[in-house]
Amino acid sequence: MKLLLHSCCAPCSVMCIESLRGEGHDLSAFWYNPNIHPFTEYRSRRNCLTEYAKTIDLPVILKDEYALRPFVRAVAADIANRCGYCYAERLSKAAAAAKENGFEGFTTSLLISPYQDHDKIIETGKRCADAFEIEFVYRDFRPLFREGQDKARELGFYMQKYCGCVFSEEERYLKEKKRIP
Repeated sequence: MKLLLHSCCAPCSVMCIESLRGEGHDLSAFWYNPNIHPFTEYRSRRNCLTEYAKTIDLPVILKDEYALRPFVRAVAADIANRCGYCYAERLSKAAAAAKENGFEGFTTSLLISPYQDHDKIIETGKRCADAFEIEFVYRDFRPLFREGQDKARELGFYMQKYCGCVFSEEERYLKEKKRIP
């Protein structure tokens, strides 16, 4: 199947790519992550993915939009439920890109993270697939998470410590602060 993989970052994508290619899919990556903050973080993740893609002959479609202000405006009224908006925003753009570029289906590297709302991602992927009349290819990549993280470290990838949005970065620092006596 000609398949488009929405990629949140190279570390989360590495095992998704290996797994999907192992199944025989004709795979391309799609970069669209307007939630990532600050810009230096956005740039580091984007550049790591595009450099890795070159080494494994993986085509990448870049929807290269650093969009902190629109993201914050969209979630400001309900920060606690920001992830639902974020999934919908990214997966709808992935579905649209897949449809526009002649792919048979799309999926996302978000499905590898044990820290993401797996059920919400699946629900959102299916809803976007219906809206764009394209297949959402579901795989539970979570069993490959640790292996992917280890491989990413071996490859010298940039390794982030939060999902990407300013609010998840804040949560990371608040957790660290609680641990300090």
